[in-house]
Amino acid sequence: MDRAPLQPSTAALEWAQRLVRYDTVSARSNLALIECIADHLRSLSVPLRLTYDDARGKANLFATLGAGKPGGVVLSGHTDTVPWDGQDWTRDPLGGEVAEGRLYARGSADMKGFIGCVTSQARWLLEADLTFAVHFAFSYDEEVGGFGAARMLAELGEAGIAPRLCIVGEPTDMVPALGHKGVQRWRCHVRGCAAHSSRTPMAVNAVENAARVVARIAALADELREREPRQAGYDVPYSTAAVTIVHGGVADNIVPEDCRFHYEFRNLPGTDTDALQRAVVAAAAALEPAMKAVDPHSGFRFEQVASMPAFEARPEEPAARLARRLSGAADTTLVAFGTEAGLFQRAGMSTVVCGPGSIAQAHQADEFVSLEQLARCEAFVRGLAAPEVAALAVAPA
Repeated sequence: MDRAPLQPSTAALEWAQRLVRYDTVSARSNLALIECIADHLRSLSVPLRLTYDDARGKANLFATLGAGKPGGVVLSGHTDTVPWDGQDWTRDPLGGEVAEGRLYARGSADMKGFIGCVTSQARWLLEADLTFAVHFAFSYDEEVGGFGAARMLAELGEAGIAPRLCIVGEPTDMVPALGHKGVQRWRCHVRGCAAHSSRTPMAVNAVENAARVVARIAALADELREREPRQAGYDVPYSTAAVTIVHGGVADNIVPEDCRFHYEFRNLPGTDTDALQRAVVAAAAALEPAMKAVDPHSGFRFEQVASMPAFEARPEEPAARLARRLSGAADTTLVAFGTEAGLFQRAGMSTVVCGPGSIAQAHQADEFVSLEQLARCEAFVRGLAAPEVAALAVAPA
């Protein structure tokens, strides 16, 4: 006899629906969503702190349930989403519609379903009177580089706040993930010297010089594919390099003066991405003498636009053991996508990635998370009250 699918509580589903109805695409503000959660926590007398971006148009929220208690578990999620422009949605991306046992909306899987489940349990966690603190850490700008979490963690470090464990609730189908690649993104600006296309010797072609560096990045990608030692468990078991955007030129009969291209490295834990970037910069530097001989103002300029460190945890670490205990999962996994886990790990916390939904639905048209996954996430959070959890959350690392 088939069992009925698990269902989340009304509160958990309503919180998930409430959050997905906020438009928090990374290019926009997340303050309305953050204040919604903050108002709820303030009504429960939960101490919290907000950290803002430079323009004060976005904020992180860090709240502590059980202030003053030892150890502590961070439940971490990002509030921003990717856009849905150009995707073939059949439902309102901000509608929060429930149908077919699923919650449909942008961010439902990635990762407002998790944040909704966590927020809905605030009162319950307080009444459970755990022996350790539980922290909510909700960030901005994860999708464009992890900038919010980095700022939040820097402030926590300055304040001497050092939780023991962190669970990053990215969509893993509630299977604990013990590793993912890092993501390093760069933008290269190439300045040349324009001229009529019949006078190419008097010009510096920004597009052609950019293309030579792009070719070097492609060669690095080939070298990684052919020579880097494989790491089992990843769908692509080696580091990769890719050029993702190229802009340049204004007319067929003008030697282009400007070009800009973006590229990234997705690196296995332990791969030296600084060495990869040095190889790219060296390729550009080798071209500059000839460029400057024509126009001394020409050349290359590099700008890093995202840096998400790789993440790797051991199965015996406290966070991994806790996630297996709470999820009931017999196995662990590795994921191909980047998360903020590496940032929390670098801040000294034992970290794991485990959350509701599948990455296969994230960033897609008609994104969804199943109600059963939300129910499993809710049970995961409530499992923090189990007596054996305290030893993992409090004992010294």
